[in-house]
Amino acid sequence: MAIPFSYNFRNVIQRPVATLTTAVGIALTVAILIGALALASGFQIALRQTGSPANAMATRKGADDELSSGVSRETSDILRARSDVAAGPDGRPLTSSDVVVLTYIPRLGQPGGSNVTIRGIDPSALALRSSVHIVSGRMFQPGAAEVIVGKRISTRFAGCRIGDKLRFRQEQFTVVGLFDADGSGFESEIWGDNAVLMPVFRGDVFQSVTFRMKDPSKFEAIKKELEADPRLGIQLKRESDYYAEQSALLAGVIRFAGVFITLIMAVGAIFGAMNTMYAAVGARTREIATLLVLGFSPFSIMVSFMTESVLLALCGGVIGCLLSLLINGIQTGTTNFQTFSEVAFSFQVTPQALVTGLIFSGMMGVVGGFLPAIRAANQPLARALRAL
Repeated sequence: MAIPFSYNFRNVIQRPVATLTTAVGIALTVAILIGALALASGFQIALRQTGSPANAMATRKGADDELSSGVSRETSDILRARSDVAAGPDGRPLTSSDVVVLTYIPRLGQPGGSNVTIRGIDPSALALRSSVHIVSGRMFQPGAAEVIVGKRISTRFAGCRIGDKLRFRQEQFTVVGLFDADGSGFESEIWGDNAVLMPVFRGDVFQSVTFRMKDPSKFEAIKKELEADPRLGIQLKRESDYYAEQSALLAGVIRFAGVFITLIMAVGAIFGAMNTMYAAVGARTREIATLLVLGFSPFSIMVSFMTESVLLALCGGVIGCLLSLLINGIQTGTTNFQTFSEVAFSFQVTPQALVTGLIFSGMMGVVGGFLPAIRAANQPLARALRAL
């Protein structure tokens, strides 16, 4: 025969001070866990939204990223002339041969700076990457020493507002516009005309060539054909897959660090729950005796105290989830380990993270309540009756 759940619920609310103290410790632990998951999710979402599955991206065969890649102008021309490349409204192929480099820019209001990605693009790149829109100012003029800046870094780095001047090597570029890209990683970049940026940073070589496929379902056939062409020496990926891969390493590190810190904090929270439940067992000897006399088995008593411990922990878990919602959408930035460049993004508290936090709080309740529940169930009936 099971002890009614209402009995456990009443006992939890009758000890408000002990319940709140234990719940707060568990809540902080859960909030740290969800915060780490939200940080990793925000970073991954920003990069996964960067590419389009309808776009194919060519880099040098064997290159891990754009920075280590090199694609010749001849290869770029061959790819641009292919019949399976979609055309834009003006009839021109939807392609962009990109020059990609890093440059160090000081932060605003903070000491030091960070590497920022500079991308030289074809004028047709905005039609190719339809998520990118100018939100302030204007597009750079082809052939001019002008750049546009992703809005997420415009307030984080010096010289990135409209009208400011940025010096790349010996050349000075004017910021003429700000753009957004639906929260994707492109918002952490500075874009200019590849014909102008190429001689400033590199020789006559691109880092990648991206094109819109007429029929994205034929990607595997296109990939097989292009990678087998000895003239090209390229590897082909869907643009969305490329950026998803770029997010994997750092997101994994963030999650690991977050779980590690959470486990350390969980030890203290579990001991707090355990002390609360031991105190409850010691104070309710008469109740335990009454339950035994009424015919409840020691196993039912153990389950009852375990239920009470899990309920207490879940209360803390709910508080932790509510606390974590306060960071949802807060903008931050970090250096991507794979490209060593700044990526600006926002915390994303996902439903999966909230569920994970609640499950983790329940597990802390199980661990913290197990020994006190065993103690309650193993009380000798004779000693319990003397307490009546």
